[in-house]
Amino acid sequence: MLADSASEPFNSDEWVFEIKWDGYRAIADLRKDVQLYSRNGLSYLEKFRKIANSLRFQEHEMVLDGELVAYDNKGQPNFQWLQRIGENPNITVVYQVFDLLYLNGHSTEALSLLQRKELLEEALTETEFVKYHDHVAEKGKEFFAVVQNMGLEGMIAKKADSTYVPGVRNSDWLKIKSQKTEEVIICGFTAPRGSRKNFGSLILGRYHDHGLIFCGHTGTGFSEKALTDLYKKMKPLITEECPFTTIPKTNEKPTWLKPELVAEIKFTELTGDHIFRHPVFLHLREDKDAQEVNSANNEIKQPEKSARPVPLKKSISHRENELRTEFGNQEVKLTNQNKIYFPKDQVTKGDVVAYYQSIAQYILPHLQDRPQSMNRFPNGISGMSFYQKDASDDVPDWIETKKVHSESTDKFINYILCNDRATMAYLNNLGCIEFNVWTSRAQTTEKPDYLVLDLDPSENNTFEEVILTAQTVKKIMDLGKIEGYCKTSGSSGIHIYIPAGAKYSFDQVKNFAHIIMQMVQKELPQLTTLERALQKRDKAKIYLDYLQNRRGQTLASVYSLRPRNGAPVSMPIEWEELKPGLKPTDFNIENALHRIKEKGDLFKPTLGTGFDMLEALSLFENI
Repeated sequence: MLADSASEPFNSDEWVFEIKWDGYRAIADLRKDVQLYSRNGLSYLEKFRKIANSLRFQEHEMVLDGELVAYDNKGQPNFQWLQRIGENPNITVVYQVFDLLYLNGHSTEALSLLQRKELLEEALTETEFVKYHDHVAEKGKEFFAVVQNMGLEGMIAKKADSTYVPGVRNSDWLKIKSQKTEEVIICGFTAPRGSRKNFGSLILGRYHDHGLIFCGHTGTGFSEKALTDLYKKMKPLITEECPFTTIPKTNEKPTWLKPELVAEIKFTELTGDHIFRHPVFLHLREDKDAQEVNSANNEIKQPEKSARPVPLKKSISHRENELRTEFGNQEVKLTNQNKIYFPKDQVTKGDVVAYYQSIAQYILPHLQDRPQSMNRFPNGISGMSFYQKDASDDVPDWIETKKVHSESTDKFINYILCNDRATMAYLNNLGCIEFNVWTSRAQTTEKPDYLVLDLDPSENNTFEEVILTAQTVKKIMDLGKIEGYCKTSGSSGIHIYIPAGAKYSFDQVKNFAHIIMQMVQKELPQLTTLERALQKRDKAKIYLDYLQNRRGQTLASVYSLRPRNGAPVSMPIEWEELKPGLKPTDFNIENALHRIKEKGDLFKPTLGTGFDMLEALSLFENI
């Protein structure tokens, strides 16, 4: 569905009005796997990974229509920032969803606009990166004044009862711009003069009555970088053949181009013979197809106006995207926050600190009073890393520590206890991307709070095989009337926790875990192994690791980031979610907070009373 143009804002009780975003129009198809693409079929999945990841948490099968909008450091939509997303993936981009084309097995295109938007508002789960785009009814003039005052591109007027016709431009949707801008086709260029490099001016064209017509030149609006970048894109398109139906008279000798590149210009006036006056180059529109750039799009369509005074029912709200980090009374010096920790994902040290502060209320109960081994990555995941157990002498005196005797070295190790936000930020600043904690607490170091079953696949195992193994563990736990809770490891495996309530010794817990793993291995002999030695282990089997239940062993905490590409998070999974289609990479620094808020702390029961080991053993004996 495409919009015609209108010259002025208007009021009408038959119309609704929306912000005209200066971004990339995008369709999101959520019927099977997530697809995100432009109107001409260009996939946006890789370019806008944060959006794609966020869309995976929608609850319904939908096809959505909306706009990908970049926000600058002033919180304003900025198209030039959107074009720089490849250079800086940390630019904030939001998918503003304004229409619904399909819902749970049914097309919605034949419904009226207001019916579609009502369904959309109900079905869409808003996230940090996916927003429902609201509208204002009837009062177009007042709304347009607000849009202008905010410095936005313009507004879209839509007939309230209009159906959705894919790919068709009609007067049911009208765009009304704050300033005069249009898309044009770059049909050629002239040679540069003086000190200017690459080219002098662009030769502009648009389609009219099935032919390409000349629309003037523009030689302004270019930085040196824009001149260089645009020339690189134009050079492969150079052709001897003039693309216009009638060869125009240009201001200098032309170099013709195949008519493929689309630019957006601003201008003061469009003459009767289709020439733009005072055109200024703004940017390329790589999301637009040259065949769409038609002079007929400029024909002004004006609906009947209504002077009926209706109060403005809705207002524009400013977008808020702040993360406030509070450390109480403690001062933590955070250094080098722009250092890249995940190079392929452009996640910085500051992003890591911000993530942990955002989930502090959920992760801190699982870190509380637990000795931990610090796995430090001072230069990010691509640099050297090292483990550190003993707290150094320069640790601030407000950080809690606990001296615990090490049986292997016969020495006391002074472990840091991550009990508050400030300590968590301090450890992040040291390069601790993940939190590896004991299964017991400082007060009860000899009795773990839970036992852990670690399903560790080889490189030759699929995640579907790991899921099958976890389902088998669940089957055996059910036989022993044991409640267990699973999470992704944040890598390729699954961890299953069984609450023990600090009632049993490490040896008791370890031996019981061994029994469960033996039963799993008996059920899946071709898929699993209990062989600990790597050199002897079958390279096509999943290792059933029960030895994580020894004293002093550490495991990545629930909600912890893991130092791997994609910035994955170790995330709790409901048992009914544990089925084919789930991927270990589904949960990461971008979408974890939204899921945690949606589901709550699924791992809270692991800190509970614990199971009855004797009863479970008795039930196992009867199998």
